[in-house]
Amino acid sequence: MPIIESATPGRVIANAGAPTAGTSEVQTITIGGTPTGGTFRLRYEGATTAAISWSATNGTLVANIDGALEALATVGTGNVTTAVGTMTAGIGTITVTFAGALANRAVSTISVTDNSMTGTVPTIAVAETTPGVDTTALNAAPGQFLSDTTNKIAYINTGTQASPVWTKIGTQT
Repeated sequence: MPIIESATPGRVIANAGAPTAGTSEVQTITIGGTPTGGTFRLRYEGATTAAISWSATNGTLVANIDGALEALATVGTGNVTTAVGTMTAGIGTITVTFAGALANRAVSTISVTDNSMTGTVPTIAVAETTPGVDTTALNAAPGQFLSDTTNKIAYINTGTQASPVWTKIGTQT
């Protein structure tokens, strides 16, 4: 599916098949063992977070992770939503859903670069749990036209560049 680097108003985008809305990626951070304190760092697209303090208070731990990820230039404010998955006292899973400018696309997997948590064998791992799927013609300008060359259907982007919405406007002859 084409990803448009810079939309050109008036240009029709050709796409073999109907456009797709995409899927936002979800990654799961799993904290195991019996941590009692300390820090860890996460890495995304070449940027590493500041040390993230582990906390036995789920809400505090989620806020620490969310704030650290959003502070990265490769993520940015509002581009991830972090939530408790299956967690008790800071042990278990936390989900990271890519949102905003990182929604509806395949993204790189977050990695752990430093585990300095204390306690009995504390572990931390990240896994992709819902693969992201790129929206068709991501970054197409609002009002941009798309032609489904397979089914001969015309669409117009009624959404935004970051989140195109392809609305059918007719069939082609």
